[in-house]
Order: sequence, then structure tokens, then C-alpha cells
Amino acid sequence: MFRFFALPYITSGFVAMLVGYTSAAAIVFQAATASGASPDKVSSWMWSVGVGMGLCGIAMSLRYNAPIIIAWSTPGAALLVTSLPGVPMADAVGAFLFCSFLLTLCGVTRWFEKIMEIVPRSIASAMLAGVLLSFGLNAFTALQTSFVMVSVMLVTYIAGKRFLPRYVIPITFAVGVAIAAFNGELASENISLALTVPVWTTPTFSLSVMLGVGIPLFLVTMASQNIPGIAVLRAHGYNTPASPLISWSGFTGLLFAPFGGFAFNLGAITAAICMGEVVDPDPSKRYYASVWAGIFVTLMGLFGATVTALFTLFPSELIMAIAGLALVSTISNSLATALDVEEEREAAFITFAITASGVTLLTIGAPFWGLLAGLSIHYFMKLARPKAKDIIQAAKSGSSSN
Repeated sequence: MFRFFALPYITSGFVAMLVGYTSAAAIVFQAATASGASPDKVSSWMWSVGVGMGLCGIAMSLRYNAPIIIAWSTPGAALLVTSLPGVPMADAVGAFLFCSFLLTLCGVTRWFEKIMEIVPRSIASAMLAGVLLSFGLNAFTALQTSFVMVSVMLVTYIAGKRFLPRYVIPITFAVGVAIAAFNGELASENISLALTVPVWTTPTFSLSVMLGVGIPLFLVTMASQNIPGIAVLRAHGYNTPASPLISWSGFTGLLFAPFGGFAFNLGAITAAICMGEVVDPDPSKRYYASVWAGIFVTLMGLFGATVTALFTLFPSELIMAIAGLALVSTISNSLATALDVEEEREAAFITFAITASGVTLLTIGAPFWGLLAGLSIHYFMKLARPKAKDIIQAAKSGSSSN
């Protein structure tokens, strides 16, 4: 019992929470405000994702004695920023429930590997890059109105990637806050420490919103969050069964969606912080760190109103800059994956272009149409492409005729 309170476990858990919140909480905050949520509902979003992530992560870590962290879907939150404006909150909650139902179903039935085979990595990555592109651009658009702060944040980010890559986003965020404070750009409202009261939203189910928001949210969460999360576990030697982790994170979403919990998934970067030898030379004891991470994340959720109030103090340029810089690696890696396979390049680019355009057709958002177009082109080109056995047969026929 005393071993659980060892400093390496506590500090690793705290750093995992800190990295997760400073790198993505701004995006979740943007997603909540994009939905037109009132301040109390924005606080409820922060409560639901924090408490849901923390409790599920603690439960899974204790169940499997492995460092498992449940995270929010950062790319999913970015998708919501561009997809939710104009969507009624009740319809949005219906899409969250639909996404969580699909996640749960994939875990229970063990279908998630097969679904990812149907959607090639290039197409999924192209859709993700298209969703996130506006965030990367906004980080530099903010230079027009707050040149000094954003440019110093950019320089800090580049230097941090070179010397302290693990902590680059928290450091960059801290530098931005310091400059904003020095320039008198922080709002002067008083912040009080108060527990959050969750707000229930009764869901309604709109077909167009489920197709335009729910399905892209599901695919982005699976492709960019759950698969890397499983890969991190395997890379560190943990053979924890994947399906229960997927199903329980999906079930957590079913419970918390009416309060704003849009999607829950396996953590990758934050989980890796709890898996190194610096945590404990014994891999079987490193899950203590993820339990501490869950405790800290749960506390952040319980005080979600305070977290929300903190974000309202920051100038919009600071939020835009940190959100964009936090997603630079994801955007660049997604583009590289999307364009890596020559035979799939055209389909991937069209997926990217349609998704990034933000076009809405039949009240269904761009990510769905980008995905649909990319898959259609991909499989059409695949059918039209000569199969290897046909080429071999043709070569044999030519040789025999000679």
C-alpha cells in the first residue's frame, strides 16, 4: 500500500494529466463553445470528459494491472469544432451516443480490426488531416492580431521539439500565458474553486447529424486514437486484451454523452509517460502511475467549472495558437500517411480536399462526404487495377507465344 504513494508514480501520473490537459483541453473547450453550449453546459462537458476518463482509466488499470489511460478523442474534438456550429445540442448528444454505441459494439464483437481494414489508413489519415487543417492554419492566422505572443510561442515550440519534446506543449502554453499576462491581455474575472454540477441534455437522433458527425467521430477515434493506444501497450510489452478496453471506453461514452462526454478512447502519448523505466523498473507495477493519472484527471473533471473559467480568461489568439501547435505533429503525420502509398494517393487527396473544404451537402458535413468519396474512388481504382495473378498469367502467355 505504501509503495503506491511512491513519488515516481505520483509525478508520472501528474505529468500525464498535465500533458493531456494542456495539449488538448483548449480544443475540447472550443468544441463545447462551437456547439452553442451555455457556460454551465461547457462546464458540464469538462466535468463529463474528466470524470469519465479518470474513473474508466482507474478501473481498467486495476482490472488488468497495466498502465491504461482513457483519454478524450482530441482529433474528435477538433472535428466537432468544425462540425457542430448550427447543430442543436440535443442532436449533437445523439451523435455522441451513436459514436459510443459503435465503439462499444466494435469492442464487444471484436470487429474493430476488420472495420479498420475496410477503411485504408491512407483514407482515414486524409480525413483526419482535412479535419485538423483549419487548426494548423488558425495558429498562424492569429499572428495578424497578436504577433509577439504567437511568434514567441512558435519559437518556443520549435526549440521545445528539439530539446524537450515530451513537455513542448505545456512549456509553449506557459510561455503564451506569461506573455498574455505581461501584455494585460488576460481577462480580470475572479476565479473560484468550485465543484461542477453536471447538466443533462436529452438526446435527439437526427440521421444527417449521425452521418455527418457520429460516423466521422467514430472513425477518427478508432483510427487515430484506439489503434495507437493499443500499439503503445504492445510496444511496452503489455498484452492486455484489446476488445474489453475498446468496449468499456465506448460504454463510458454511453454513460457520459448526455452530459457532454463526446468520445472516450485509449490514450497513447499520455499512457507512454506512465510506461517507461523511470516510473518503475518492474513493468508489473507501472500501473500505479496510471491510477494516479486517473485520480488527477477525475479531480480536474470534478472542478470542470473552474477549468472552464480559466480558459475564458485567455485571449482567443492564445487558444488558437496552442490548439494549432498541439496538432502540428498529428496533421503532418496524417498527411505523410495519406500520401505514402502511390496507388492510393489520388483517393486520399480527394478525401483530404473535400474534408478540408468544409462543404455541407444535404445537411451532412464535409468529413462524411470526404470519406465517402475517398472510399468510392479507392475501391473503384482497386477493381480497375490489374491483379498480380492476371499480370503473371499475361506474362506466361506472352512467353509461350514467343
